[in-house]
Amino acid sequence: MSVMLASFMVLLLPSLAASSVHNNHTNIQQNPLKLNSQLSFQIIFHAFLLWASLGFLMPVGTLVIRMSNTVKCGKKLKALYYCHVILQITAVFLALAAVILSIIHFENFFNNTHQRIGLALYVLIVIQPLVGFFRPQRGVKFRRLWYFVHWILGNGVCIVGIINIYIGLHAFHARASKNVRLWTILFTVEVCIIAFIYLLQDRWNYMQKQGVILGNEQITPTDHSPQNIQKDHEAEIP
Repeated sequence: MSVMLASFMVLLLPSLAASSVHNNHTNIQQNPLKLNSQLSFQIIFHAFLLWASLGFLMPVGTLVIRMSNTVKCGKKLKALYYCHVILQITAVFLALAAVILSIIHFENFFNNTHQRIGLALYVLIVIQPLVGFFRPQRGVKFRRLWYFVHWILGNGVCIVGIINIYIGLHAFHARASKNVRLWTILFTVEVCIIAFIYLLQDRWNYMQKQGVILGNEQITPTDHSPQNIQKDHEAEIP
């Protein structure tokens, strides 16, 4: 699933960005917006807030909570959980600040891809912490459905948010005629690092076991067969 999400994001980014650039050029011609120094600063500050929220804190918060899958110490689990909560709540407040900034200073016609995706993200960003707050106890049947909804919302917001940041960079370049190549490259490097860590977390324990002697047995290539993986997974579940 992790590989599918990462592949989907890589394949979707170019087409969405190209479509958005075309739409933004059309909308700029229809609704030209003159940029003065103050408005330019507000747009950059808006972009910074959403990068910090959707492009950094939320993905890092996801990586932090995934670390708890391999932690057995109760104190460490609590520390990771509260760190996840703090990161996500901070990200929500930064996103809300960006919303307030855009409502006060920007023209919100929602006639382009960036604004439409942004509106959907704002709604999901408010829903996600509410879903997390009403977390059922372990062992309850509803817990599985809650986990799936919380997982799909969290990852979906991060992925769509990252896509919309790219679209926003292209839109700013089209409106202000400013070079955003450096910021695009830096953000791409950050996204690649986060995606690499996300994928690595799934296989870290397995990588550590390679070549390790367990009793009188040494792990062999056949130990990663589906039957053995299922047995190891069931043995790790408390």
